[in-house]
Amino acid sequence: MHVVDEWLQTIPSVWVYVLVGLVVGLESLGIPLPGEIVLVSAALLAAQGVVHPLVVGICASAGAIVGDSIGYVIGRKGGQPLFDRLGRRFPKHFGPAHIAKAEQVFHRWGMWAVFFGRFVALLRILAGPLAGALRMPYWRFAVANILGGVLWAGGTTAGVYYLGVVADKWMKNFSWAGLGVAVVFGIATTMWLKRKAAKSVAAEEEQAAATEAVGA
Repeated sequence: MHVVDEWLQTIPSVWVYVLVGLVVGLESLGIPLPGEIVLVSAALLAAQGVVHPLVVGICASAGAIVGDSIGYVIGRKGGQPLFDRLGRRFPKHFGPAHIAKAEQVFHRWGMWAVFFGRFVALLRILAGPLAGALRMPYWRFAVANILGGVLWAGGTTAGVYYLGVVADKWMKNFSWAGLGVAVVFGIATTMWLKRKAAKSVAAEEEQAAATEAVGA
């Protein structure tokens, strides 16, 4: 993600918005792209004042909703043969095991699979096309798609943005004294864990030896 963050900083802010909407939209459509990584990187840039968090959230929400809707249409028209072709071309994302697992989730949860699928990497790619292929009524898909897209995109942007702001303020107020305390605490904790682990290993060895002696 650090590489993506550095790359986004080299392009104008308007293109960051376009890129967020495009990548998230293509991923939602069914193309395996790092939509979440791009969104998180853009939200971190917003925390640094490079872009506006509200615009990032809106673009990501729009991309998620539109991409999923297009994926639904493609899945409805292509059906199972579409997933067979994708499975041969992208076995890591559309292999038979992945499709079977996603279908099982859809059959069990229905429209909620679309909603919660927005928060799961595999279902985020498959939700739209699979909902269409399984002939889910569009109005049910649309409700879950809109709610899930807005909550995922807006929530991710807001959460990462505020965490980034807090982290930035904390780093500015960070002192060498604080660093020293953190290092000492880390060393003490490591030594305590090692001592505890050594005692556990010794106790297990004694118990194993006693068991062998009884068996003999």
